[in-house]
Amino acid sequence: MRFSTAATALWLCLLPAAAVLAADPPAHQGDPAASTPAPAAAPTAATPAAASATSGDAAAKHAKRTGCLKDAKAKKLVGADRTSFLNACIAAP
Repeated sequence: MRFSTAATALWLCLLPAAAVLAADPPAHQGDPAASTPAPAAAPTAATPAAASATSGDAAAKHAKRTGCLKDAKAKKLVGADRTSFLNACIAAP
């Protein structure tokens, strides 16, 4: 039996076990952070209108940042010049 055939057979036998481990990793016993419950997340928006306003703000910021990145690329800015341009462009009203 060739090595590659044996390695393939071994890999195929271990594949289901690896899939189970990847789907549900066990909790670490020695990690104190794993045993403490995570704090409840604070609600970001109390009403659906506030939620849509928050998502609208995020979309506007993303669009502005994308535009600034395109401008920086068109001007062929690199390094510190690009960083300062992006900071100024994004901060501009």
